[in-house]
Amino acid sequence: MAFLWLLSCITLVGAAFGCGVPAIPPVVSGVQRIVNGKAAVPGSWPWQVSLQDSNGFHYCGGSLVNESWVVTAAHCEVSTSDTVVAGMFNRRAKKKKNVQVLRIAQVFNHPSFNNDTGHNDIALVKLATPARFSSVVSPVCLPSAQDNFTTGSLCVTTGWGKTDSKGMASIKLQQATMPLLSNAECEKSWGSDITDLVVCAGANSVTSCMGDSGGPLVCQKDGAWNLVGVVSFVTTTCSTDIPTVCSRVTELRPWIEDILTQN
Repeated sequence: MAFLWLLSCITLVGAAFGCGVPAIPPVVSGVQRIVNGKAAVPGSWPWQVSLQDSNGFHYCGGSLVNESWVVTAAHCEVSTSDTVVAGMFNRRAKKKKNVQVLRIAQVFNHPSFNNDTGHNDIALVKLATPARFSSVVSPVCLPSAQDNFTTGSLCVTTGWGKTDSKGMASIKLQQATMPLLSNAECEKSWGSDITDLVVCAGANSVTSCMGDSGGPLVCQKDGAWNLVGVVSFVTTTCSTDIPTVCSRVTELRPWIEDILTQN
């Protein structure tokens, strides 16, 4: 009985303070699309943030990795005049009790980011106002450089991007279950731009779309969600038959560690 109690305590502590364990469990089953998609359970992806310009316009997603840092895509071109909004589910909700609007101190784009190929499409945003962790705001885990997430693993991406390439950004946070693809499979769609610096997912009637950029692709390991990819690019039509390409976090982990350590 004491052993079971200890496990319960560990679970509660992990949900409250640890990475990758939402206090509000997500519901993940089958294939749910962001394009024509399914709304997430409110608060169930607590690391998801919205990057917004000075007019409050959502333009990219991001992921909290601790109280002071957000991972997003370099092509989002984040500015210190923008804000990071955490704890949000419905962008138009009148009551925003759990929402935190956080100022940005510094932005670190990967120095080798290539806008033509999408290589090294990652940025780190340092918050001037640290996030306050709660039941709906907590960090995702960063995988180690040695971690391996196998082809075929079912992972999840989230965001407020368009639900149709010609439509508007989603009002409520959407989620999609996507299988990881081998780079060889991804090359069939994207060619030589696919290298070890990226990880592909989807092509199973599922895709991200404009506005989802910079958001998370997360996979579970040992009961916790890990940030495996940062959404980088999709087709201009958000085709659900073409893989979503993400920056591979395990390959970029040394750079992330250097920035976090030095700043």
